[in-house]
Formats: sequence, C-alpha cells, structure tokens
Amino acid sequence: MRYGSDHIRSTIALRGGTPVIPAKANRKEPIPHDTVTYALRNRIERCFAKLKCSRRLATRYDKTSASYLGFIHIAAARL
Repeated sequence: MRYGSDHIRSTIALRGGTPVIPAKANRKEPIPHDTVTYALRNRIERCFAKLKCSRRLATRYDKTSASYLGFIHIAAARL
C-alpha cells in the first residue's frame, strides 16, 4: 500500500483528520492539498528528524522522564 493511496486518505478522514498528502506526479486524477499546511507539517517533521540525530534522544538512555525531557530541551536549543 502506497503512502498517498486512497485507502490511507479515507482512513485519516474517518478518524477526523485532514490528509495533507501531495499526490504523486503520475497520478491520473491529482488530489489537491493545502500547500501551507503541508509546508508546516514538513518543517515539523524535519525538526523531529534533527532531534533524533542525537543518539541520546533516539535510544533514550536516561532513566527518568525528567532528565529525558531536560535533554530534549537542550537538544532543541541547539537547533
């Protein structure tokens, strides 16, 4: 099943969400999407990807949630 398939779009809609998935260039019937919302979503996804580059965050070495949250703040400040 592809990322932008009709099944995934309908599942998102049934759960009350708005699918913000750009259609593939070779799709016969292009489905419009909100470009502003997609740009914001893409920015947030890139931010999380940068945070996960930190090995300590990706593997969660910290025992307590307070120290883990503290390191999230430090990693976010480094961005």
